[in-house]
Amino acid sequence: MALKPKIPDVPRIRGALTFYRVFSYITGLFLLLLVLEMLFKYTPMQREIELGGPNGLLALVPVDSVTAINLSTGILIVHGWLYVIYLFADFRLWSLMRWPFKDFLLIALGGVIPFLSFIVEHFITRRVNVQLAELEAKQPVEVSH
Repeated sequence: MALKPKIPDVPRIRGALTFYRVFSYITGLFLLLLVLEMLFKYTPMQREIELGGPNGLLALVPVDSVTAINLSTGILIVHGWLYVIYLFADFRLWSLMRWPFKDFLLIALGGVIPFLSFIVEHFITRRVNVQLAELEAKQPVEVSH
């Protein structure tokens, strides 16, 4: 028998869902920036993104010729740390919802496959809202005198 979320956890689940949704979008956006950066660097273009150098505020310069802030490396590092937070958000929501472990792994893939975080977020949000509505519908109504 599958485990169900607990009624006392509903407010925590709603908070965990919001946290997950925010980091799903942020991580997905930085993953797309990372893909763009990799296209610049590892295709015949052989360019890196430089911030605030002699070529202007934002410039594409040849690989290994960055003289200012290497935005290519920055995007890589920021996405890595955002993915760690995304995994924490995934774990928190997954554990409160009491889903099988495979669901945790499927959600985790959203942060490493381009565009998947946006798709997974949509379906996870819908699933959580449906399960919470079912849970709250089964809760007995309190009558006050």
